Amino acid sequence: MKNYTLLFIFFIGFISCENSTSQYQNEYKKLFNFRKLKNSEKKMYYNKSEILYNQLLGRSNFNGGILIAKNGEIVYEKYNGYSNSTTKEPINSNTTFHIASVSKTFTAMAILRLWEQHKLNISDSLQQFFPSLPYHNITVKDLLSHRSGLPNYLYFSDTAFKKNSRVTNNDVLNYMIYAQPALYAKPNKIFHYCNTNYVLLALIIEKTTGISYPKYMKDSIFNPIGMKNSFVFGIKDTNNYSPSYGYNNQPFNLENIDCIYGDKNIYSTVQELLLWDKALYNNSIVSEDTYKIATEPCSNERKSIHNYGLGWRLFISKSDKKVYHNGWWHGNNAVFVRLIKDTATIITLGNKYNKSIYTTAKMANIFSTSKNEEDLEE
Repeated sequence: MKNYTLLFIFFIGFISCENSTSQYQNEYKKLFNFRKLKNSEKKMYYNKSEILYNQLLGRSNFNGGILIAKNGEIVYEKYNGYSNSTTKEPINSNTTFHIASVSKTFTAMAILRLWEQHKLNISDSLQQFFPSLPYHNITVKDLLSHRSGLPNYLYFSDTAFKKNSRVTNNDVLNYMIYAQPALYAKPNKIFHYCNTNYVLLALIIEKTTGISYPKYMKDSIFNPIGMKNSFVFGIKDTNNYSPSYGYNNQPFNLENIDCIYGDKNIYSTVQELLLWDKALYNNSIVSEDTYKIATEPCSNERKSIHNYGLGWRLFISKSDKKVYHNGWWHGNNAVFVRLIKDTATIITLGNKYNKSIYTTAKMANIFSTSKNEEDLEE
């Protein structure tokens, strides 16, 4: 009789746990109700986009893809150039690009997802994850908002690591523990954009979940929202490295820090970044309340329409709020802009260095509330 009782209790507990998990997951599946566009609207947006594309990129030797969406629908999409200048393989909708610092938006949302799941707290000290790290009074939130004051590993990597090595996130951490490079500023005093912050955040994801960052992103972010071609580049991918190109069309060879991730190293397509955009609208990754927290300005030392939240750059004016992130690494340039009031998105990716790519944020002018705004920060 006792065995039956224990079995019954276990069964009830299991059902309760399943219901709790199901309820937790369901709150992430409230579909955003976009208004369906009329054909006349699509045509109007396409024509306006085509004019601006020709003005901004038409003569710039653009090598990449661009996508503009309104209410979740693609209103403009174009590809130009080659994914590989040697084989002359043309760029198409399945071409993956290194999205550079746009990767930070994924890292930040993954951290906030773990926060919602009560697996970490953004007020946690770094010593909770890295007990030997000699920098104190820095929190997870300080990393997310670039207010840690930590030194940027890009500036000490030349002397810290051998040229022919494959440096990892743990190598950066261990060097900071051993060599203790000087802080840029005291914690939470100023905004200082620093790639080291997101290198450590990727390690925090790994320590919290027990799963490698590339696998966690694939299993918990990419696959659930349909980003089947997206991946995190790491040491295992070096034999299949696809180079980007400079002004002179010369390929960038792999450097010793090209296997570090969290701050960069996500590869994706313009169409799959639109899936990322939709997932944010549909609360598929984090809840609406958490996303709002992520897109509130954290650096208010000086009054400005430009600011930074938790993994997102912000442009806040009287007429609109743009939530965005740009990126650059080697020959790769990336633009990801969310126009909040217009429920519109601008995505531009290129693998041949082209500063004109950043001007495509001006294509926001085809929508109602985004006219005559200043440029967004690179």
